[in-house]
Order: sequence, then C-alpha cells, then structure tokens
Amino acid sequence: MAESTTQQPPLAGWDKPELDLSNADWQSSSRGRGDVQIAFVEGFIAMRNSGRPGSPSLIFTPDEWGAFVLGAREGEFDLT
Repeated sequence: MAESTTQQPPLAGWDKPELDLSNADWQSSSRGRGDVQIAFVEGFIAMRNSGRPGSPSLIFTPDEWGAFVLGAREGEFDLT
C-alpha cells in the first residue's frame, strides 16, 4: 500500500527538489516519545514523525543533516 504525503507549496528560496517518498526505506529511531523516522532519498535526508507518517517530511541536504546531528550530539536541542 502506497503512503500518502501532503503536498505543500514550495517555500520562497527553497532549493530542494520535490522528492517522491512513496517508496522510501524509512528507518526508525528509538521507540520513545517523539519517535522520528529518516530515509535517504536521491542524495537528501528526509525526516518524518512516525506517529503521523502522512504529514509533511523535513528535507535536509547532507551538510544540513551533518550540522543537525552534530548539534544534537552536543546537546544543542536539550531542554534545560
């Protein structure tokens, strides 16, 4: 069964292509609160909320993904 994704109009200055995520190989994070899934598609990294897989996905370039992962490892997004 194909997954549906909500089509959103492109944002001003958006430099990423419209990716077909219907056959993406989604990988899950830990099974905790706020579980997300990622998929590597056409040289980009897509991230979605596993609890709402039909909602829009965030799309990262490899450099953006690297900065995000580094920031997460360094606690940049931790609640204080």
